[in-house]
Amino acid sequence: MPRRTFKRIMPDPEMLRQHKYLKMLGPWMQQANIWHLNRRSAAGALAMGILVCWIPIPFQMVLAAVVAIVCGVNLPLTVATVWVSNPVTMPVMFYGAYLLGTKLLGWQRTEFHFELSWTWLSESLHSVGFPMLVGCGVMGVISAILTYLVINSLWRYGVLFHWKKRKRLRAERMPKY
Repeated sequence: MPRRTFKRIMPDPEMLRQHKYLKMLGPWMQQANIWHLNRRSAAGALAMGILVCWIPIPFQMVLAAVVAIVCGVNLPLTVATVWVSNPVTMPVMFYGAYLLGTKLLGWQRTEFHFELSWTWLSESLHSVGFPMLVGCGVMGVISAILTYLVINSLWRYGVLFHWKKRKRLRAERMPKY
C-alpha cells in the first residue's frame, strides 16, 4: 500500500519538531493535520515540496514547512521532498531553468563561468537572474502539477489493486458448495 512506502521514507516527526530552524514555527508544528498521511496530503505534500525545491533560496526546508502548514499537507513529506534540490542537483536544475527562461523570454543566452562567491552572484544576477527566475517559476509549477497528478493516480491505483486482491483472497477462502 502507498502509505507504507511513504512512511518508510519520511523523516521522523519528532526530529522535525526539534530541528533548530523549524523550532521557530512552535505551536503550528502541533497541528494534527500536518502529520496525517492520506492520498490528498501525500500528493499535496510532494507537489508543494517539488514547487519549493525550484525556488533558488537558502533554507528551503523552512519555506517548505511553512507551505505545508498553510496548505494543510503532510509536513515531513514536504520537507523531505525539498531535498531533491541539493548541492549536486542544483546547478543542473537552475541551469536548465535559465535555458528555459531565456527561451520563453526570447533573450539571447549569455556565456558565463560559475564561481561560488558573492561577487560573482551579485555581478551576474543582472544578466542571468531574471531568465533563471522565470524558468524556475515555470518548471516549479509544471513539476508540482505533474507530481500531484502522478502521485494521486498511483495512490488510487494502489488502493484499487489492494481492494481487488482482498476481494480475490476472500473469494478463494469462501467454501464452495
